[in-house]
Amino acid sequence: MFVRNAWYVIALSEEVTREPMKRTVLGEDVVLYRKLDGSIAALDDRCAHRAYPLSEGRLIGDNIQCGYHGFEYNCAGVCVRVPAQERIPERAVVQAFPVVESHRWVWIWMGDPDKGANTPVPDTHWMTDPAWDRVTHLFLFRSSADLIHDNLLDLTHESFLHQSTIGDEAVYENGITVEVDGNVVSVDRWMPQCHPSPLFEKATGMTLVDRWHTTEFQLPSLHVIHAGVVEPGGRREDGHLLEVLNAITPETESTAWYFYAFCRNFAVGDEGINALLKESLGDVLREDEEALALQQKKMERRPAHLPDVLIAQDAGVAKARRLMSRMLAAEAKELANTGQLA
Repeated sequence: MFVRNAWYVIALSEEVTREPMKRTVLGEDVVLYRKLDGSIAALDDRCAHRAYPLSEGRLIGDNIQCGYHGFEYNCAGVCVRVPAQERIPERAVVQAFPVVESHRWVWIWMGDPDKGANTPVPDTHWMTDPAWDRVTHLFLFRSSADLIHDNLLDLTHESFLHQSTIGDEAVYENGITVEVDGNVVSVDRWMPQCHPSPLFEKATGMTLVDRWHTTEFQLPSLHVIHAGVVEPGGRREDGHLLEVLNAITPETESTAWYFYAFCRNFAVGDEGINALLKESLGDVLREDEEALALQQKKMERRPAHLPDVLIAQDAGVAKARRLMSRMLAAEAKELANTGQLA
């Protein structure tokens, strides 16, 4: 159902405190909390005794105590105390997950931990780089992660769904080029001699620009949209630049967490621009969420003999879907070979 051998964002740094919190990702409930040294522990949110949620318990030092019968687990998921008896059952263990806190996001690895130890989390340094400013959002979408991936890989919808903010005719009037490098799909759109989007015109004061956006999908979870505007004929690197981070983490088959950061290298520290972008981009994400929720309902009721109708603008979508299918098949084959998959 989900690619598990990958890093997924599970929380904002500020969400995780000394108060245990539950978050469902990849169909599993996880309890997160900060240890005394400030690092983060992540465990299966289920006491081994009677399956009571550990997130309903309390912390004792770096351990978490079940609120039902007091079983106490360390941050490796091993039960270290059973108040009712001295002997601790060998099977009193819950799964612990590797986590990495990086640039204000908390990443979790739900697959083979040995593979996670050898895989760095994706680069999102714009989130904390003092040369950049940013606004952030977190949404729970009522749609599958796959629909969000499709949405980000085919940005022609901006022209119609987001007309008052980031969309105009220039998006669909200019074609795309698609490249695949390993498990990264890049969709580039160059829009010369055009007006900036309504939101960009407000934020930059520019009225005629060369414009671009490149969606770089690092399968299976992160889209980095490299975008910007520059005076006509100028170089991309000299323009007003954006790095738009979209971390998509499945909650269930039909819902997904959307962690969003809109990072820019201009008007840094301008709180007026921050307020404008925060409100306007929140509207954009709400429009996406509502549209994809409607899609999800229709997809669930669509007859099996009616497939998607893809067009040239969907080249990135098609390539990403094939790559995702290969990743899922490879993991299923590996699990079958090790006897972990029935």
